[in-house]
Amino acid sequence: MKRERKIYDPAFKTKAVQLSNERDNISELARELGLKVSLLYKWRKEYEEFGESSFPGKGNLKLTPEQEKIHELEKKLKDAELERDILKKGNRHFFQERSMKYRFIKNHEYLFPIEKMCSALEVGSSGYYKWKSKPICKRTLLKNEIKQQIASIYFASKQRYGSPRIAIELNASGYKVSRITVAKYMRELGLRSKLSKKFKVTTDSKHNCLVVENILERNFIVAHPSKVWVSDITYIQTKEGFLYLTTIIDLYDRKIIGWSLSHGMNTEETTLAAWKMAVRNRSFQKGLIFHSDRGVQYANKKFANTIESYKVIRSMSRKGNCWDNAVAESFFKSLKAELIYGSKLITKQEMELEIFEYIEIWYNKKRRHGALNYKTIEEFNNQKNICKNVA
Repeated sequence: MKRERKIYDPAFKTKAVQLSNERDNISELARELGLKVSLLYKWRKEYEEFGESSFPGKGNLKLTPEQEKIHELEKKLKDAELERDILKKGNRHFFQERSMKYRFIKNHEYLFPIEKMCSALEVGSSGYYKWKSKPICKRTLLKNEIKQQIASIYFASKQRYGSPRIAIELNASGYKVSRITVAKYMRELGLRSKLSKKFKVTTDSKHNCLVVENILERNFIVAHPSKVWVSDITYIQTKEGFLYLTTIIDLYDRKIIGWSLSHGMNTEETTLAAWKMAVRNRSFQKGLIFHSDRGVQYANKKFANTIESYKVIRSMSRKGNCWDNAVAESFFKSLKAELIYGSKLITKQEMELEIFEYIEIWYNKKRRHGALNYKTIEEFNNQKNICKNVA
């Protein structure tokens, strides 16, 4: 059977290239996105040559010499900004404990001068050389190694993980350590996971469109894929105004199978765009339940007619009851706690890239989900496939 060729839209290509410019390991990023490395480099080359005019499809026009000169200047500016950001990355390793500062210096001797690092971390170079030459017992070495792993996992998760998930990651890597010990070491390192804020209602249900009953009835545990999809819309604040994120989640494995990030709230930009992505990414049979709130983007004729043409069964939350769509609300809570709250406002373009990375790489592929017994979505599906094959 011939394998169907996957088609990527221009927005996906652009975000993938922009993300690759912020990563050191292009091969790893390509693997995370499910791409061939050669394809990602091809996109990068086109983007370097044509910039925002890249990926228009057939009939695209080449840039004028003036545009190419502007693009070259923009590229040099971006290279300078990237160099600055690399120097800033060391800040996350500046721990409270002196021994951890020494360990950071030792691990980066090949990259930076020792005297410079000692000065930046406010430790004496003589103290560092004394620490380096002093023999360390096995227990202390193991403790330091675990602390280093904790810090690595913590910052790899962009400060989103607390002690429970970090303990699971450590045990999966072969370290036998309890959650209590991880919590203790995190306190010693001054590390805390990001905290969420209280729920705020944003749904506009004041309309005359047709609504349907809640047939899902908060039954969020599903045994098979593409039996129940849930959807919701939230706002994302930037320093240039709001963006609106629409998501569609398969309750089976909690994967974001469709999403749209828009500047407006019309149906084409929000629910229909997310639906089109969902049906491209995951097949389903007649009888799929689609659950949402009563917002006008879900209740209007344009959206209703579209999904009813797929023989989908509609379900809607009761008015003003966020718990009827708790899984969708929980995703937005995690997104804002782990990505947005506590961070400075950024531009819409920067936020679009942050959301792309969060959903496509972090949430769908790397994050451990409590609803999946703290497995990643890929681990959960692989386990299910093994069970099916054994049966």
